[in-house]
Amino acid sequence: MKITAISLWHNPLTSHETYYMADGKTCDTVESVILRIDTDEGISGWGEVCPIPHYLPAYARGVAPALQDMAPVLIGADPIGVEALMAKLNAFLIGHDYAKSAVDIALWDITAKKAGLPLYAMLGGRQQDTLPLYHSITCVAPDEMARIAQEAQHGGIQQFQVKLGADSDWQTDAERLTKVREAVGSGPLVYGDWNCGATMLDATRTARAVAHLDIMLEQPCTTIDECASVKRTSGLPMKLDESAKDTASLIEGAQKGCMDAVAIKLSKFGGLSASRRARDLCEHLGAKMCVECTWGSDIITSAAVHLAASTKSNLLLNTCDLSGYVGPRIAPDGPVRQYGKIAPSDLPGLGISPDMDLLGTPDLILD
Repeated sequence: MKITAISLWHNPLTSHETYYMADGKTCDTVESVILRIDTDEGISGWGEVCPIPHYLPAYARGVAPALQDMAPVLIGADPIGVEALMAKLNAFLIGHDYAKSAVDIALWDITAKKAGLPLYAMLGGRQQDTLPLYHSITCVAPDEMARIAQEAQHGGIQQFQVKLGADSDWQTDAERLTKVREAVGSGPLVYGDWNCGATMLDATRTARAVAHLDIMLEQPCTTIDECASVKRTSGLPMKLDESAKDTASLIEGAQKGCMDAVAIKLSKFGGLSASRRARDLCEHLGAKMCVECTWGSDIITSAAVHLAASTKSNLLLNTCDLSGYVGPRIAPDGPVRQYGKIAPSDLPGLGISPDMDLLGTPDLILD
């Protein structure tokens, strides 16, 4: 089997509601990059990457130039044996992991389709039938956030990510966490996420104000050292996200005792291959994992759900139905939320069929 062509589309995704986060970050309409790799056997694989502005070192319009640089390695190559081909790409083009992640996902889609197996079977086998979802709550007024949490809870959600820091007011952040915690009652998981947007002082003051509650913190500050300090002074469990991006950072987070949970995001690590290795390391380290990506629609949601399904159930914190937060739906047959849970397709590969009428003519074709 040989790769014969690569097609790329830029597709805007609009959030059903604007997401406000710390440090001026927002998610409203964000451009997603869709990629299809074709082969001489008529099997095609799909990939997607959707960087959020000002979030990680990634840029949607940087994918196409990176793909053009990668094309000499990809065109004519055998897509089977994904990690060997990705190793060649990494030697040919250093960095740009977010751009490579869409390629990696598409190669895995082809490999699983060729084997006639759902993707989760290639990533370690299915560990559980349905997977827990969290619901992300935009950083708005505390009472409105509590209302959103209750609404999601009525739909079966039992895990709530509370965005913090949009107004740089630590007392209001403490009120946000308190009111969401009260709204959903005891038992469900509630965690506050600053997306690196807090100072140690503000994060510590917020955390100590809610230290009597069952609350987890998520990535208040930029560095692992800062997050570890906030955890030590508050006594609350900590989830790492932005700063956990490779083997070294995962080991550092575990050694410094601030990685009770961690976000394994496909584009952050560079695709399914690297994310699977990170998943296996976290299983060894005993850290609970949120397996997802930064943003996106049905292709990236499907890929993340397949990896989540092949993760040990006792260490899978949750996953995310990213496609449920945005429109339009790129693949109407993609996995969807069902009473707080989600499940991967049992069809070969990702198990989805993107809407070609929606995508239209590719913005780039390499052959």
